[in-house]
Amino acid sequence: LFLGNKHVFVLGFEVDTVNSVQFSNHTGYAHWKGQVLNSDELHELYDGLKLNEVNRYDYVLTGYTRDTSFLAMVVDIVQELKQQNSNLVYVCDPVMGDKWNGEGSMYVPKDLLPVYRDKVVPVADIITPNQFEAELLTGRKIHTEKDALEVMDMLHAMGPETVVITSSDLQTPLGNDYLIALGSHRKTKADGTKMTQRIRMESPKVDAVFVGTGDLFAAMLLAWTHKHPNNLKVACEKTVSAMQHVLQRTIKSAKAQAGEGNKPNSAQLELRMVQSKKDIENPEIIVKATVL
Repeated sequence: LFLGNKHVFVLGFEVDTVNSVQFSNHTGYAHWKGQVLNSDELHELYDGLKLNEVNRYDYVLTGYTRDTSFLAMVVDIVQELKQQNSNLVYVCDPVMGDKWNGEGSMYVPKDLLPVYRDKVVPVADIITPNQFEAELLTGRKIHTEKDALEVMDMLHAMGPETVVITSSDLQTPLGNDYLIALGSHRKTKADGTKMTQRIRMESPKVDAVFVGTGDLFAAMLLAWTHKHPNNLKVACEKTVSAMQHVLQRTIKSAKAQAGEGNKPNSAQLELRMVQSKKDIENPEIIVKATVL
């Protein structure tokens, strides 16, 4: 069951998609029109699946939501699906905001934060916050890599066994043209002891504002952690490398369309997903992870 995210079809998953919004286009454009699914409508759709006894899923993936009651309904549904299948993995991208020029701001209503923190994250298995979202969820600022590792430990303690901070403004040894992502996978061994694998990745910054990168990241991470369940390093290398292939193809194409010296617009910066099909299916590893 995927709430508002279709990116993972191509990697061999059979997907039932629930569109949390039905918009003419993404909200990075100057204008958009359409409808937002409310919690009653979500419940009705889920009810239909349940009546036909087709509500057994291996994964649930959720992303952008603006409504607290909708989010609370997602938690109820995930809990019920986990009763159906105790191995179900819930991947949550806790979309709340981001940093621009070092300053963080929320682009969803502030009352979503306590719902994510107290209800959603505790039932999630994999979460993919950016640095700002990780800070919001833990109430702790990240200034150094050590801070980030401690924040990831705090997030593990809230429930999820896999935490990936998808982007951060931490300084990289490679300089300002690179972006740091961090991952942490905590598993409990047969004897009850906990083991944590932590990784760092540095990928080249692409100088443009893209929309939908978080959705794509979460979907690919879901797929690659499924294929490499005990190897976060490989799953993240494939995810981040595929991301780079898509972004590089997109920016190259956008610049060509915009013409010399012109800034590409929203339409020109639409992610080149279809053209990147082969890279998504079988990404050449161009970003390697460092085990910490």
